[in-house]
Amino acid sequence: MKVVIDTNIFVSSFFGGYPRQVIDLWKQGRITLCLSKEIVDEYVRVLEGLGVEEEELKEILSLFAQGFHCLFTSKTPSLRIVEEDPADDKLFECAVALKAEYIISGDAAVVRVGDYMGIKVGGPKEFMRRVRSG
Repeated sequence: MKVVIDTNIFVSSFFGGYPRQVIDLWKQGRITLCLSKEIVDEYVRVLEGLGVEEEELKEILSLFAQGFHCLFTSKTPSLRIVEEDPADDKLFECAVALKAEYIISGDAAVVRVGDYMGIKVGGPKEFMRRVRSG
């Protein structure tokens, strides 16, 4: 399954819970992470801002560079989906470009979209429940 993971989930995964379970699925190759330059840039900026160890950041970026269970797009459509925070449109733009099936986010404005062009949008708990139920 191809998914876009919002930065808040990636960051929260360092603290455990459902976000960590989502990232574990990616590391196990059970989901494919869809990425764009804008998403990777935000991951790096936020993780650096939170003081994530440089070695940990390098490890993550190395996995991305190796194409470790991930797809990249350099071209995304220009969409206006999240009225409250247009910066979150990058999640939908990446999902549409790479034909992702799911956007996982902890941001209420993003989750409220619910479904966009057949792409499901939900939080990590809902996503894990969906994965477990098959």
